[in-house]
Amino acid sequence: MKKLVYLSIILMLAAACGQSYEETKRISRLERQRQLKADSAALKIAVMPTLDCLPLLVARQYNLFDSLGADVRLKFFSSQIDCDTALMNNRVEGAVSDIVRVERMKKLGKDLFYSTSTDTYWLLVSNRSSRIKELKQLDDKMMAMTRFSVTDMIGDYAVDSAKLDHERVFRIQINDVRVRLQMLQNNEMDALCLTEPQATEALSGKHKVLLDTRKLDWHMGVFAFRNIISNDSSRTKQYDVFVKAYNMACDTINKYGISKYRDIIARHCHVKAVTVDSVKNVKFSHVSEPRQQDIERAKKWLSKK
Repeated sequence: MKKLVYLSIILMLAAACGQSYEETKRISRLERQRQLKADSAALKIAVMPTLDCLPLLVARQYNLFDSLGADVRLKFFSSQIDCDTALMNNRVEGAVSDIVRVERMKKLGKDLFYSTSTDTYWLLVSNRSSRIKELKQLDDKMMAMTRFSVTDMIGDYAVDSAKLDHERVFRIQINDVRVRLQMLQNNEMDALCLTEPQATEALSGKHKVLLDTRKLDWHMGVFAFRNIISNDSSRTKQYDVFVKAYNMACDTINKYGISKYRDIIARHCHVKAVTVDSVKNVKFSHVSEPRQQDIERAKKWLSKK
């Protein structure tokens, strides 16, 4: 008799657990569906571990998007190619990029518009162990870059300026900006292109600057969006909030300096906090379209590839 009682209790518990498990699965499924629906409706922007994304990080930190009444979400990637793929496959509405890459995506048929130019710049840095002090010494050396990007265009400019044979400077495609910096620090690459704050961290290791896009008057950093804003009132509202929050964040950063956000930058960009304090003369401008001369420069270069 006792065995029957125990068996009944066990069966009842098993049934209860089974119901609980099935109920949990149902709730989890419904929650996933709810989250996917909310994510689909949000304005999603692909960002990288680079300093040009700081206004969006600050806007999120201060809940500017929410307080201004729009669901804007940041999607984190470690390379431009990953950002582009998300944009091309409609997984995000906007992305940090450069004019070269955006113009190429347009050539591939993607309907994009420039939201804003950024104040980012790129340095071509040589490894101190390679003892490269001039562009002409890049002969028979390895240079890390990303194909069909401003870093690729910088590589061509450097080779042409030094009148080197293009086949004698070996372009190695390293898309992840963090890996690119690590390869320099580990003496695995002779030269490479970096933007901030990775560029400043590289220079702290006494590596040498061979080329600086600021001295070339190149303004190639941008945020680009899929051209869906004008056809959708909810997207238009979200985009207007993005612009307003971006401008507000720029004002805040310019007022207090980037050192106030060293922890955010160090964590997001995977650099030392002291590196952030060493980045000099960085300002963030309000939303404004890129210069036509920079767009034409990118188009001209792409037409030759």
